[in-house]
Amino acid sequence: TVRCKDFSLCYWNPYWMLPSDVCGMNCFWEAAFRYSLKIQPVQRIHLAVVACGERLEETITMLKSAIIFSIKPLQFHIFAEDQLHDSFRGILDNWSFLQTFNYSLYPIIFPSENAAEWKKLFKPCASQRLFLPLILKEVDSLLYVDTDILFLRPVDDIWSLLKKFNSTQIAAMAPEHEEPRIGWYNRFARHPYYGKTGVNSGVMLMNMTRIRRKYFKNDMTTARLRWGDILMPLLKKYKLNITWGDQDLLNIIFFHNPESLFVFPCQWNYRPDHCIYGSNCQEAEEEGIFILHGNRGVYHDDKQPAFRAIYEALRNCSFEDDNIRSLLKPLELELQKTVHTYCGKIYKIFIKQLTKSIRDRYDRPPKER
Repeated sequence: TVRCKDFSLCYWNPYWMLPSDVCGMNCFWEAAFRYSLKIQPVQRIHLAVVACGERLEETITMLKSAIIFSIKPLQFHIFAEDQLHDSFRGILDNWSFLQTFNYSLYPIIFPSENAAEWKKLFKPCASQRLFLPLILKEVDSLLYVDTDILFLRPVDDIWSLLKKFNSTQIAAMAPEHEEPRIGWYNRFARHPYYGKTGVNSGVMLMNMTRIRRKYFKNDMTTARLRWGDILMPLLKKYKLNITWGDQDLLNIIFFHNPESLFVFPCQWNYRPDHCIYGSNCQEAEEEGIFILHGNRGVYHDDKQPAFRAIYEALRNCSFEDDNIRSLLKPLELELQKTVHTYCGKIYKIFIKQLTKSIRDRYDRPPKER
């Protein structure tokens, strides 16, 4: 039994060359253990974001919100203009003590023959997300988010919606609007769009293996086209009719292939439109906001102070458990100052899920975590 105390070097040595403190049985178990590690790699959640211009701080705050609550390890795929790479590296390398995430930085990459056209479509670099299935060829599934997203519950929870896809669904998004009377697509669009009010692509869950395999119905040819072949002809056909760039192209694609889209509720992509004219996201009223989407720059101006309060609380938060736990009280006081706005009137939905996430993740004794 004394000989069996240590695994030591047996992985490298045949049985007859084992060191004196290693027994053959240990060698057998270690080989089996290493083999099981090989065939069962750690399951990571893959999260992609595209950052250009002034979006560094916003992106970092989004990544921090993902790290704070997530349970499984995260793999970040960050597409950014070259001048932002050093800043991203400096900040993320400082967080490496957490050991809960890895990251890869990529330049902005468009198909060379039309790179300039893609780059200036809608906002700088936004249409990069259309090419993720073609660039990240080794990634099976991916959650793409805009830089102005904040996670108020674990990323694991939206990731688990992948299991709910039926056999024809390849991607998931939330509706652009809940209330058709204030909908943009149904009132103004000059191109086909998905469903009654279109979909918003700021939070997009993708089974990229299925996207790469699928042949898409379209209104340009009777032949079905693959993802890599459909994007440029679509842009050429609708260039003068699209307002929201790549999001419009996604709406056109899913208009022709509605069976391919899984639609998740508005609480997974909660935007100012859901409250500026009165509350119109039923699910968020009941369960709180899961993912906050501060589009229209609301984290940085005074138009929607409720959105800004959440952003600043997470931006200023550090990774210490106590710091995260003590985030709620001052945040609630800040939100109470916003009740003169429609969104502020329902401020409780902004912290309902956040409170639960912090309690679940940080209020339990360490052993249970």
